Amino acid sequence: MEGKMGCFGDFIQRAKPYIAMISLQFGYAGMNIITKVSLNRGMSHYVLVVYRHAFATAVIAPFAIILERKVRPKITFPMFMQIFVLGLLGPVIDQNFYYAGLKFTSPTFSCAMSNMLPAMTFVMAVLCRMEKVDIKKLRCQAKVVGTIVTVCGAMLMTLYKGRVINFVWSQYIHPPHSSSPPLSAAAADKDWVKGSILLIIATFAWASFFILQAITMRKYTAHLSLTSLVCFVGTLQSIAVTFVMEHRPSVWSIGWDMNLLAAAYAGIVSSSIAYYVQGLVMQKRGPVFVTAFSPLMMIIVAIMGSFILAEKIYVGGVLGSVLIVAGLYSVLWGKYKEYKETEAEAIPEPVKHNGGNNQMIMVTDDLEANDIEMQKSQINKNFVPAIAISAPIPQPPMLAVAAPKP
Repeated sequence: MEGKMGCFGDFIQRAKPYIAMISLQFGYAGMNIITKVSLNRGMSHYVLVVYRHAFATAVIAPFAIILERKVRPKITFPMFMQIFVLGLLGPVIDQNFYYAGLKFTSPTFSCAMSNMLPAMTFVMAVLCRMEKVDIKKLRCQAKVVGTIVTVCGAMLMTLYKGRVINFVWSQYIHPPHSSSPPLSAAAADKDWVKGSILLIIATFAWASFFILQAITMRKYTAHLSLTSLVCFVGTLQSIAVTFVMEHRPSVWSIGWDMNLLAAAYAGIVSSSIAYYVQGLVMQKRGPVFVTAFSPLMMIIVAIMGSFILAEKIYVGGVLGSVLIVAGLYSVLWGKYKEYKETEAEAIPEPVKHNGGNNQMIMVTDDLEANDIEMQKSQINKNFVPAIAISAPIPQPPMLAVAAPKP
């Protein structure tokens, strides 16, 4: 019974990173749908970013203050600059460009373009020497080929639209009301390309955010505090950007409607909880692993978007998505093989010399001799009322030595 419980506990420990990342994809999928509805109703994406990270700061800061008051390191000037850049890359650049691209395209298309994230993260990790590339090894070849295929898929989605794919339920669902007037085909195509470029820039900023976050967490180990600081600094930066870009005071008004729900949901789920969980998983498995689950979000959003928003899915988007997902899992496979190799190197192995059987017999005899000595020592303790002086028990020579790295 204890063996079964131990195996189950070990399985849960190994599955925790996967469960966390899959749960986040459901949260991100809901955020895309709710945000698209809010943007269609006329909410400014600059204001949405401000409210989103204000909610995130308000939710996560109390936990950081209470739980990490004794372990929070001091903020030096270099650390403050890293937090400042993190706020600029994530809350400001990534979120504003992503929301602008989402407004010009669709939730499913935006999620598909986000699947470029692992490839961009891998390239930037190589440039920052966080990833090693040995082109002679199959796992490294898989990551390089996957990156190239992912970029090709993104280019196909941007440059080729194709025909609309009609689902069985499409004729029974009508699109929700939008405040924007209908566009001509040429204008819609132009906005589609513009939205694609904005999404690519947002993905690049997001990859940069992951790389810098991984570097910052090596020195600033209080994860909740780091998350709340990034959200707070990002809120201040977003307010400054909004004052520059939006000159109408009315854009700041928000009521008990979809705009409030979009800001609160995105702030609580997609910023505060997501930043914290991503940081924990990234510390154990690295930045490439964290970014490898986005295809699940694309599938969820495609199903939800076709039902809720009557979203149109095009042939070019499907073909590009297939290429992106194929490249994505090629990168993930290479990363998995690298993780297993690193794990194998960390496990000690018994060293066998010439005449290995005799060596193992000698080790067994030494172990039995140690057991006899320990039993004798225990008997002596029971009969001699003296102060026990601990002495190191002799260990068998060369019992376990770490295997040499290849």
